[in-house]
Amino acid sequence: MSGKTFFITGANSGFGFAIAAAALREGHQVIGTVRSEETRAALAERLPAVRPVLCDVTEFDRIDDVVRQAEDDHGPVDVLINNAGYGHEGVLEESPLEEMRRQFDVNVFGAVAVAKAFLPRFRERRRGFIVNVTSMGGMITMPGIAYYCGSKFALQGISEVMRAEMAPFGVHVTALCPGSFRTDWAGRSMVRTERSIPDYDALFDPIRQARQARSGKQLGDPEKLAAAVLRLVESDTPPPQLLLGSDALGLVSDRIERLRQEIEAWKPVTISTDG
Repeated sequence: MSGKTFFITGANSGFGFAIAAAALREGHQVIGTVRSEETRAALAERLPAVRPVLCDVTEFDRIDDVVRQAEDDHGPVDVLINNAGYGHEGVLEESPLEEMRRQFDVNVFGAVAVAKAFLPRFRERRRGFIVNVTSMGGMITMPGIAYYCGSKFALQGISEVMRAEMAPFGVHVTALCPGSFRTDWAGRSMVRTERSIPDYDALFDPIRQARQARSGKQLGDPEKLAAAVLRLVESDTPPPQLLLGSDALGLVSDRIERLRQEIEAWKPVTISTDG
């Protein structure tokens, strides 16, 4: 693999850290974004070869300048790993809209703002690779994570349009759709809305308890995900989306089959509206 320059958002933990570490081991240059001086120092200590950059993806007006400075300092970026994000858990009726707004600011608007900062650069250079980290939650849903799934469904759709628009310029775009991995997504990093409506206890309490019990014990290995990402960005024919994890494969496949059955069952109604 020839040496590339990676720009990884949220590089101090989870998938971002795993991909950064793997890329460095393979001899690539890594620019990693963090949100504070404290995390910048911690990342530099854990991965001395990384080039840490302060960037809060919700500070939309600063992102163009951050990207410009990063390329001025370290040269053209070849691969954007749009990884920064977090999970929100809460029954929809109980969850304030402000929590939804914050979820979308980070997971959707932040990711799109970073991508848009790179689009003209990649287009003009006629090369580049954008990996938008979505989730199997961008293709399936489950009770209690409406805001999270909504944000990932949004980024999933935007990624597909971005892929079509950038293809004529030799720029690849893939949505990375991981299942459950041993990161801190379901632990310290998750924002949880407090329970307030007893009617939802029977539905949701077991889901929350099971998720907390599995945190740190999930089947997915972040280092293996990082290896898969490095393989992905070397491909000349990358897929529009890449599922990672056997749970993602099973759950998404089941959803596609149910969707096929629903379409077939309602086909007479569907075509009855043609004039």
